[in-house]
Amino acid sequence: MPSAGVTAVRILIGVLTAVVAVSIKNYRDLSAPGKRPDLDNNEYWGPKLKEPYKENKAVLPYDISVAPGLIADLKTQLDRPLNLQEPLEGIGFEYGFNSQELQKVVKYWRKSYLNKWNEREAYLKQFDHFQTEVQGLKIHFIHAKPSKAEGKKVLPLLLLHGWPGSVREFYDIIPLLTTGNDNSDYVFEVIAPSLPGYGWSQGASRTGLGAAQASVVLRNLMLRLGFNKFLIQGGDWGSIIGSNLASLFPENVLGYHSNMCGNNSPLGNIRLLLSSIVPSFYIDSQHAHFYKGVGHVFRSIMEEMGYAHIQATKPDTIGSALAQNPVGLAAYILEKFSTWTNEEYKTLKDGGLTKRFTYDQLLDNIMVYYVTNSITTSVRLYAETMNPTQMGLNIDSVHIHAPVGCAHFLHELMHVPDSVLANKFQNRIQTTHYNEGGHFPAFEVPQQLYDDFVTFVKKAFA
Repeated sequence: MPSAGVTAVRILIGVLTAVVAVSIKNYRDLSAPGKRPDLDNNEYWGPKLKEPYKENKAVLPYDISVAPGLIADLKTQLDRPLNLQEPLEGIGFEYGFNSQELQKVVKYWRKSYLNKWNEREAYLKQFDHFQTEVQGLKIHFIHAKPSKAEGKKVLPLLLLHGWPGSVREFYDIIPLLTTGNDNSDYVFEVIAPSLPGYGWSQGASRTGLGAAQASVVLRNLMLRLGFNKFLIQGGDWGSIIGSNLASLFPENVLGYHSNMCGNNSPLGNIRLLLSSIVPSFYIDSQHAHFYKGVGHVFRSIMEEMGYAHIQATKPDTIGSALAQNPVGLAAYILEKFSTWTNEEYKTLKDGGLTKRFTYDQLLDNIMVYYVTNSITTSVRLYAETMNPTQMGLNIDSVHIHAPVGCAHFLHELMHVPDSVLANKFQNRIQTTHYNEGGHFPAFEVPQQLYDDFVTFVKKAFA
């Protein structure tokens, strides 16, 4: 008869064996490719109709001109005295947008920017703008065709922005993408839509249009324009919508490139947590300074993600506070262009806004939101995506087999290491790290983003 000690050892071995067996099974279950959710590819998102819906498939030029009366009213609003509280002594942007800098921005907006509005409007109209109806929504997009394309391979590209950006982010990179040069065999036909509810694109009239459904709308837009296969590039929401599109419609995607690759699957989240606790097992030491520990990540969430909680739970409250409120809108949005460009800028009184951007660039983007009154419909995307129903789709567990390229710009809000991305992106062919740039690389460092993208395309089609 075995001793009590031997019996205990046997029991312990049995328990450990069972735990290992269950762990291996759970890991295999988590690693297994997820099932594509069955979404309605023709779901109607427009207002209620008395008659059966019949989609208007016409693709028409769209005039983004702003009514003179709206500009006159904006001037009147900006002429009002600003009774702002003085910032605390020694504070830059740590408490949000510094009121002294806001005074400067508003003064420039009223005295300089709006006095040359005809020039700024002409700048915004330099590309061809169009609108078409998709699933009951009027969707706006820029369509930039290639030039100097002789001897080049022309590829269609769906270029996707996020919040609080707009198509304005792409005005410096579009000419690079569409103009042939000696350094690339490729030139691109660019479709840059305003996301549903953003800018000149109509927002949904009922709940349910999250990032997954937006990917369906934008895929249908590309099919409408005759592009059955295309490349995708995006950051922020553009990254999420783009990866959803690649997961849901692999037959349409030639390749996916992002400056904010992520993996929100259960296995991805487990690996991400472990990578922040024991980074040496998950992160190449050469790029360790890109990937912060769990303490830094937690602090960043507490300091920088309050906006996301508000927008994911009470989007109409913050939207109502900012609608037709130009000063509030500027403070709310431009604060992100400070801290998301480089978190160290929050210690500066001017937020470092003009280290990467001009006031004209920043105000162009603000004007897209203001003149279209789209701030409420834009932030609803958070509420429609960050809820149990949408999260339950678990699209991030659906493997992507198209070629994938991930560009990491040092000052991005968060970086996800390759070891975390690997399970989702089965054909990741390029990962690059840049020691400059932040959340808005198309706006900040367009040449670097372009170079990274064309290098990816060359590898994808080698």
